Amino acid sequence: MTLVSRLDPWLPPLLLMAVIYFFSAQPDLSSGLGLIDLIGRKIIHAAEYALLCFLWWRALRTCLQARHAVVVAFLVAVGYAALDEYHQTFVDGRNGSALDVAIDSLGATGAAVGLWRRHGD
Repeated sequence: MTLVSRLDPWLPPLLLMAVIYFFSAQPDLSSGLGLIDLIGRKIIHAAEYALLCFLWWRALRTCLQARHAVVVAFLVAVGYAALDEYHQTFVDGRNGSALDVAIDSLGATGAAVGLWRRHGD
């Protein structure tokens, strides 16, 4: 068994977390489009945390029952959202926002609810 096959399905959520961390460490991500930029970034935030929740569920269901994996994946995604915002308080030009944690959590909630409905029996 190769290292890659052992890491799959664990690698995708870890890579997504690394990408989120990388972009959170950037001092300014504004495109200069004002409200469109703001709304677009919030939609992307929700979508990336929905994806993070799904990817963690996919990995966790290899060692947990599907319904337990949903709960743990949701908690990991929301916990990482909070840590990400805390991380941004140390980046020049950025600030942590409880509203962003809520938006990220909303995305994770959407994924968790969908997974629970499909696999939470």
